Amino acid sequence: MELHVDFEVQMQHILQDEYEAFRNSLETEPQVSIRLNGRKSNFKGEFPLVPWAKSEAYYLPFRPKFTMDPLFHAGAYYVQEASSMFLGHVYSQFVDSDSPWVLDLCAAPGGKSTHLASMMNGNGWLVSNEITKSRVNILAENMQKWGAPNVMVTSNTPNELGKFYSVFDMVVVDAPCSGEGMFRKDDVAIKEWSIDNVRFCAERQQQILKDIFPALKEGGILVYSTCTYNEEEDEKNVKWIVNELGAELLSVPLKEEWGITVSDYGYHFYPHKTKGEGFFLAVLRKVTSDSMGCNFKKVKNKLTIDKNSIKTLSNLVSSSAEFVQYGSTYYAIHKEKFDKVSFLSEKLRTLYAGIPLGICKGKDFVPDAALAFSWELNRDNFSCIELTWQEAITFFRRENLFLNDAPKGVLLLLYNGIPLGWVKNLGNRCNNLYPQEWRIRMEADYNEYSQLIK
Repeated sequence: MELHVDFEVQMQHILQDEYEAFRNSLETEPQVSIRLNGRKSNFKGEFPLVPWAKSEAYYLPFRPKFTMDPLFHAGAYYVQEASSMFLGHVYSQFVDSDSPWVLDLCAAPGGKSTHLASMMNGNGWLVSNEITKSRVNILAENMQKWGAPNVMVTSNTPNELGKFYSVFDMVVVDAPCSGEGMFRKDDVAIKEWSIDNVRFCAERQQQILKDIFPALKEGGILVYSTCTYNEEEDEKNVKWIVNELGAELLSVPLKEEWGITVSDYGYHFYPHKTKGEGFFLAVLRKVTSDSMGCNFKKVKNKLTIDKNSIKTLSNLVSSSAEFVQYGSTYYAIHKEKFDKVSFLSEKLRTLYAGIPLGICKGKDFVPDAALAFSWELNRDNFSCIELTWQEAITFFRRENLFLNDAPKGVLLLLYNGIPLGWVKNLGNRCNNLYPQEWRIRMEADYNEYSQLIK
């Protein structure tokens, strides 16, 4: 691996006599790790645990072809870099509200948001935001497949979100950065690195932080993270948050055997000391008070839903919900969050909020793909069909399925008991209701399918 000389000088200054060990670690293979969705998977593997993620995450001995695993597409687990999972440990230490409002500002593709959703366990509300239009759709897909009912996916700038004063108990800013921590996995990151880009990233990060900080409540928790090592983007920016924005740096409880490096302004994950990629994180508490809070006005549902439709919709989910119609799609939103969520949905560029239920086509109700994945799906309301591996892959490729012995009508498809999606069985064939934009294109080869994940 050929590194920029300025990067090497920088890291020699930071790591001193540890530099050679760090440099050698960049020539080794990256770790492969997964985090389980506890609402869907009870997998108990004999693989090493990610230590700061308790019993919910594992290191795998090699990288399987996840695309060939139906449970991957069903949201039973998420393939996530282990260092990033430290966020769950932070959440458990500092968020004590029974119903927190949490913002993941730079959320795509969804690793941290799915983790936050699991930690919140259906309580409170998570706004998962991604400004980049080319990335926000994959974020929405991953969040819907994860299945948490208390999520909305938005695509807004930090400045736009920052105008909602004092809304969030926690704001996570995994800021766009120079990507030094990805060198082991990404050759492009190496080629694009420069001192000028580091400085540019540091300035952009400060602007992002300045814009979003008003949205955090007084006493709320700010998590700032990067996948880089340099002081400009890490320690100096955290010091800037303390001095300029009015925040108190917090200490995170650690275990020595985790191999995490503690600096004056945060925590570093170096690949020669921890089993993961390069990562930096700091935790701060807002100690300043904003002069105003957000005035949430009740939003009237513009499309009236008749009583018979409400009865039909309420049978689809297990929770007490309010129902709203945006366009042709019906959504379920927890009753106690409805007014606040509706207000935000109206004011923000929202891809979805709550549980997408489906649409009415004439007298027929066509369930949304997201409903199949939801933690609150009422399975008793549907005929369920267990698929083989080959049938599941055929479904995800959006090819024709033939379920001759199954009842006619809308069917909920399962694999290992976990919902995959819907078909409408016509008898001689099935209409595949899996979204076209989600379909897999890889050729199905069972010999290449890893049975690591059950």
